[in-house]
Amino acid sequence: MADSTPAITEETMAMRLVSALRDEIVTMALKPGDVISESDIAARYGVSRQPVREAFIRLAQQGLLLIRPKRATVVKKISPDGVRQSRFIRESIEVEIIRRLAAQPGPDAANILADLIADQESASSAGDSRRFHLLDELFHRTLARLTGVEYAWQLIDDHKMQLDRVRYLTLGASSSQRAIAEHKQIAEAISRADPAAAEAAMRAHLARAELLLTQTISDFPDYFE
Repeated sequence: MADSTPAITEETMAMRLVSALRDEIVTMALKPGDVISESDIAARYGVSRQPVREAFIRLAQQGLLLIRPKRATVVKKISPDGVRQSRFIRESIEVEIIRRLAAQPGPDAANILADLIADQESASSAGDSRRFHLLDELFHRTLARLTGVEYAWQLIDDHKMQLDRVRYLTLGASSSQRAIAEHKQIAEAISRADPAAAEAAMRAHLARAELLLTQTISDFPDYFE
């Protein structure tokens, strides 16, 4: 019988590499200024150079790599302006999401959000920054899902890489505990069906990005343009 498993195309592999390399850049496994080569990535992932080349082009379009003809490709430094634009896009969309959800939260919203926050507290207590980051993302994606507009979160995700790099640099215990406290304020406003309070809590939560940006520029000046 013929193998019915779909072949992995170069396009599919390129998309997988985009996801994997983006994750390495956001989590600082690949730091701003690090040299990255097609041949090294191809060898590491056991693929030809063509999908790697395609992945590099897409990551450059997303502002994460700097491709220089006849010179080494490097992980691009963080753009403060890019961080601020990411925050603007995210806040514009998430404020509308939270207003709609708080107006009609549904019977399960409070329990779903409480469970997510409990998982975040567990990750924070364990000092697991990687897991906390993923759970933080899941909390915000869930807000969109509960509102019936999960695709809106995909739009945010496509434009927040620079902001994510700053957030990951500051995910220490104190930062994660503050994020959890702010998530609780958002969830409580939703459970009370209070759109104004939910919007205010979300705006305050996202406004912290400016403080984080100032802090990380001071702590890691070599990582920024």
